[in-house]
Amino acid sequence: MSNQNLFVALRDAFPADLDRTAVETDNGLSYSWRDLDRATAMVANLLDSLDLPPASRIAVQVEKSVEAMVLYLATLRAGHVFLPLNTAYQSGEIEYFIGNAEPAVVVCSPKNHGWVSKIAFTAGTQYVFTLGDDRTGSLLERAAHHSDRHTPAVRKDDDLAAILYTSGTTGRSKGAMLTHGNMRSNALMLRDYWQWQKDDVLIHALPIFHVHGLFVAIHGALINGSKMIWLSKFDPKLAISKFPEATVFMGVPTLYVRMLAEPSLTKAQAAHMRLFISGSAPLLIETFTEWQQRTGHTILERYGMSETVMLTSNPCGEDPRYPGQTERRGGTVGFPLPGVTLRVMEDDGKAVAPGEIGGIQVKGPNVFKGYWRMPEKTAEEFTADGFFRTGDVGKVDDRGYVTIVGRSKDLIISGGYNVYPAEIEGYINDMPGVAESAVIGVPHPDFGEVGVAVIITKPGVTVDPDQVIAELKAKLANFKIPKRCVVVAELPRNTMGKVQKNLLREQYKGSFA
Repeated sequence: MSNQNLFVALRDAFPADLDRTAVETDNGLSYSWRDLDRATAMVANLLDSLDLPPASRIAVQVEKSVEAMVLYLATLRAGHVFLPLNTAYQSGEIEYFIGNAEPAVVVCSPKNHGWVSKIAFTAGTQYVFTLGDDRTGSLLERAAHHSDRHTPAVRKDDDLAAILYTSGTTGRSKGAMLTHGNMRSNALMLRDYWQWQKDDVLIHALPIFHVHGLFVAIHGALINGSKMIWLSKFDPKLAISKFPEATVFMGVPTLYVRMLAEPSLTKAQAAHMRLFISGSAPLLIETFTEWQQRTGHTILERYGMSETVMLTSNPCGEDPRYPGQTERRGGTVGFPLPGVTLRVMEDDGKAVAPGEIGGIQVKGPNVFKGYWRMPEKTAEEFTADGFFRTGDVGKVDDRGYVTIVGRSKDLIISGGYNVYPAEIEGYINDMPGVAESAVIGVPHPDFGEVGVAVIITKPGVTVDPDQVIAELKAKLANFKIPKRCVVVAELPRNTMGKVQKNLLREQYKGSFA
């Protein structure tokens, strides 16, 4: 299986009957496996006709559509490097990404063509195409003139397949370089670990500019020859209505919370489903438990990053390395995937004892090649023995389950003591009336840094911030207690539902000035 274009590995898994449905959309369109093969061939032939340098970057900022997925697959097929960009990015960000990645081709939404093409041409990009979410745009018009037969480019495991810009919470975004080998090994591993069945059907409800929707979900379905029910935007009622036709759903915690608010979510409605997977942000234990009670299904939580695709997963059956432990444990992200080595280390490079908190480091065939044009940063993030420092803080218990406690940059050092926000958030989230909390560190004249708890309440409930602090004092060491608690209407989030603590830190940094 080694040294193979990722596209070929995916296409080899297409079912023998190419006229079967591969994708069914929420606006009544249906695509067969043959359609996907032909369409990717035509777009790959268009790319070939442009005489681009080998492994050119193809930067793409378009709305979610099956054609956008076709463009991704065609980029792999033609041997180029896919660079997905969040649809929320504005001109300053796009200017940075195009300047940094120097793509040969930029594809944007028709409505953004004016300003995106100006940035691209100024930066020296040769070609700018448009692609709408309604099968319009110059990319498809041009591709229509090309043959629907194409020989995929030969690619080795170590050849670049995609660059994903990580959300720059500290400084400029970094481009994580993922290879054909990184992604193929991970897709095959997850197919086995999550026990994909031949008749599985995936509800695809995620954006496709991110690891979760683009790689985990799409690769998962394609490498198993499984049909996708394609939702262009997440609609909780619509997603639930599709459960009887599907077996697998992947979502971020926000999607599960929104579905729990729907009366149509019942055990009977979810009876045909096999697997619910959650990731990209921490799942509150309350959501985990309520989902179990309402549907009879236990959500499988897992952990991954732009730099590594998936790293760990709660079990989906028997894992021979952990005999007798098939429990999906809420609040944990399960075991390291087979082939992944995960260790928890102190800052001085010593391994911590089971249950102790430290920095998570990983090694495996799925771990990226490095950061695009940042050799010093890449060297800094890897240890001498080849482990990637994830920047996440966590622990592994004596049963082998991994728990993520937070990001190292979210760590609060107050009066010389390490304070882990996730621990305090766990206590606050358990309090009556609290829907969710975010604890952040802000500058303080005496302690260097102290915690501020920012909370949102459940609908129609009032929570007294002083009472929150008083309750924490009864449960935690004094150095861990936030010095201030504020109640807000909502927490700032990115498109994957993660709370943007960097924005909160900025907002409350003057609290004790």
